[in-house]
Amino acid sequence: MSGAPPADLRHVDTWLFDLDNTLYPVESGFMGQIEARMTAFVVRVTGLPPAEAYALQKQYLAEHGTTLRGLMIHHGVDPDAFHALFHDLALDSLAHDPELLTALMRLPGRRLIFTNADDVHAQRVLDRLGLTGVFEQVFHIGSFGLTPKPDPAPFARMAAEHGVAPTATAFFEDSERNLAPAAAIGMTTVLVGAHAPASTAPFVNHRTAKLAPFLATAQVKEAA
Repeated sequence: MSGAPPADLRHVDTWLFDLDNTLYPVESGFMGQIEARMTAFVVRVTGLPPAEAYALQKQYLAEHGTTLRGLMIHHGVDPDAFHALFHDLALDSLAHDPELLTALMRLPGRRLIFTNADDVHAQRVLDRLGLTGVFEQVFHIGSFGLTPKPDPAPFARMAAEHGVAPTATAFFEDSERNLAPAAAIGMTTVLVGAHAPASTAPFVNHRTAKLAPFLATAQVKEAA
């Protein structure tokens, strides 16, 4: 937040990041492509007109954590077919951010991705952003049995499989509700995006409109 002192993250040795609309700004418009493909798919599956399909898409997102989860439960959709919708998306709207790369590389300890997207999408986006190799592991929707954030189960599974100590972990997300289960297990939570400064959620520890400057100025543990 503008004028706020640098965040004290000297207790953190694991840096956990959401992917879409977190490692790149929502203003890129990339998520608009994803939503358009998703709506067209819901139209095909349900036969609804586009406006109603879009409303159902958002309803499933709200109720189940992802539109896919709702489509699986209510329409028997094959998750592989759904994820394949996004594997050929144009990535022109995404760009390298040298400032973000520098800020990420100064963070001591491990850097991990925790996303409701699948592995192919995650790798394509990381490659396009020039962040391949920055993160130790991508914990994607397939890694946690297609049960998405904000369900607590994938948080527990991620922590167990990667030996993550929640109290020494900072989690960065553009979705406020996905931070609630992280806070519940002791993670430090950071809401990212233009909407973040207006958040009043008690489980959000830090808020920043832009990720790179926040990381660049945060107080972090000194190298041993």
